[in-house]
Amino acid sequence: MTPIAASAAVPALALAVALAVDRRWGEPPAWAHPVVAMGRWLGWAGRPWPARRPALAFGGGALCWALGALACTGAAWWLQQVLWALWAAAGPQPSLAAGAGLALVLGLLLKPLLAWRLLRDEVLAVEAALGRSLDEGRRQVARLCSRDTGTLSAVQVRETAIETLAENLNDSVLAPLFWFAVAGLPGAALYRYANTADAMWGYRGRWEWAGKWAAWADDALSWLPARLAGGLLRPWPGHWPALRREAARTPSPNGGWPMAAMALALGITLGKPGVYRLHAAGRAATAADTRLAAAHAGRVVAWAAGLLAALAAVVQVVRAGAGS
Repeated sequence: MTPIAASAAVPALALAVALAVDRRWGEPPAWAHPVVAMGRWLGWAGRPWPARRPALAFGGGALCWALGALACTGAAWWLQQVLWALWAAAGPQPSLAAGAGLALVLGLLLKPLLAWRLLRDEVLAVEAALGRSLDEGRRQVARLCSRDTGTLSAVQVRETAIETLAENLNDSVLAPLFWFAVAGLPGAALYRYANTADAMWGYRGRWEWAGKWAAWADDALSWLPARLAGGLLRPWPGHWPALRREAARTPSPNGGWPMAAMALALGITLGKPGVYRLHAAGRAATAADTRLAAAHAGRVVAWAAGLLAALAAVVQVVRAGAGS
């Protein structure tokens, strides 16, 4: 195998390692979790800005966002550079063991930036809680969303869980892997930071101006992955017009794509009370649909892994060729 071909296999294998570790062990402890560290920084740095006047709130929020983004991507870039420097030090024809070791470490560093097992388990836990009582189901789904769950019916609790699964399939799995394929570990770190900032700051009301930059950044970085997620959840070109029409019903420029695709794929109605309904002609979601949604999302993760591993290999070939 040529050095360029060998290097191309590394990011593809790292992606597979990250998903395998996620499936087997789930999340690392909080003290070692980079997303937890991102959240702590955002919680501290964002504290002063919502109370400021709009111009200062926007500028302060944007500056703090940028400082955190620089720290996250800088650390990820440095770690990646160290790994590739060790690869280069192995000589012009690195051994198979050297390539496997690099992929393993890179995959372990990538893993905390995605969370498929946790997402699936939390959504299935909502259905299990609903099986015990409506109040328990409401409490469980409140862990997954920012909406008021105290008055939701059992069907609405189930819809919320399935919507969360679909939207976070993009935010917590496909988008980090997409940006890893395109821009390596720094790309995945930047996306995860931007998505975490949007989840903490990207609200109307008191965060309207302080979180505006965070919301814009997340929208920009999620634009293409969200449409990829929608296309994989509801494949074939003939489905695209209906998917685009349903996705446009939500206030989010991106979140509607995977949610609408899941609703269309399962033939069910999903929605947020008083805000939107997706696939209104569909049937009400049942307990079986939660399990079907999790299984369908799992298949999409597998399809996306293969597609994005190939993309990562192509990007690495181009990068290696340009550097030679």
